[in-house]
Amino acid sequence: MQPNTHLNVDTSLCGRVTKLQEKYAEVLLHTTRQMAVDEKGLVHGGFIFGAADYAAMSAVNDPNVVLGAAVSKFIAPVKVGDTVLCRASVVDAKGKKREVKVQAFVQDLLVFEGSFTTFVLEKHVLG
Repeated sequence: MQPNTHLNVDTSLCGRVTKLQEKYAEVLLHTTRQMAVDEKGLVHGGFIFGAADYAAMSAVNDPNVVLGAAVSKFIAPVKVGDTVLCRASVVDAKGKKREVKVQAFVQDLLVFEGSFTTFVLEKHVLG
């Protein structure tokens, strides 16, 4: 399956799609020193959220998909050098609305989970 959305995303910041199937995507994020918030190497949660959002958009895989809402939980810290695997599944689709569940792992440890409400628009959100 070919990617149809977020084709210009910066994969160094949001991860890269490593698996893409209908209603499912996996994104792998390699964390770097630039993502750290302190000298101990704690990675800013925004990078984890960004990778999870990218996974959700990829699972929907429509060029006009946009994020409407998200409920997320950070479960464990991520440190510089960790590789984060985000797994996203479309769990419901009604009209333009798609609900996507995302879980993110460092090795076998769950570090993030979220529910993303997305919408597939008839045309690009910017016109």
